[in-house]
Order: sequence, then C-alpha cells, then structure tokens
Amino acid sequence: MKTLIKILVTAVAVLIISKLMPSIEVTNYTSAVWVAAVLALLNTFLKPLLVLLTLPVTILSMGLFIFVINAGIILMASNMVSGFHVNGFMSALLFSLLLWGVRSVLFSLLLEDDQTPRNRMN
Repeated sequence: MKTLIKILVTAVAVLIISKLMPSIEVTNYTSAVWVAAVLALLNTFLKPLLVLLTLPVTILSMGLFIFVINAGIILMASNMVSGFHVNGFMSALLFSLLLWGVRSVLFSLLLEDDQTPRNRMN
C-alpha cells in the first residue's frame, strides 16, 4: 500500500512540475501515474547498476555525477511513456532536482507516521 501511495504522490509531483516547466509535457493524469511507476522501476533496478558502473566518475566528481544519472533516467522515462516529453538534458536535470524537492515536501507532509520517532527524554 505504501508503494502505491508513493507512486500517486510522485504522479502529483510530476504534474506540479510540468505546470511550472514549459519544457516538460504531461498530457494527462494517467501519463503522470505511468511516469511515476516507470521512474520507480528504473530507480529500483537500473539506477544501482548505473551508480556501480560509474563509481570512479562519481567519486572524482564528488558525487555530482549522480545528477547526470538521474537526468538520464528521466530521459529514459520520457522515451518509454507516451504522453510524457522532456525537451533536452538540461530540462531533465532541472526536472530531477525539482522532483526530488517536491517529493520530499509532499512525503514529509503526507507520510509523517512512517518516520521513526525521536528519542524523548522523560
């Protein structure tokens, strides 16, 4: 159930960002849900492999190459999902940064009960 909620929250984030960025097109709500599902699958299965294969470059760039990997995954999702289009690498890079930020805010607002409680001194 948590996975479905995360996909729906990500779909909302994709819709919000597509309204803010003219270089990102999402035709309808169904496409946004598909984008969220494809991104979840790519991030689960492909991203760890890409991070492992590019580990030397990631270390040399002090971790900044992860942003390139994220943008590449966004571009892959754009090619896989009809109704979702990203105009270029820089748009994908900015989209991935905004998606991270919007998802962080939405998850913190909606999924507060999943966070581990802090130690309280009694």
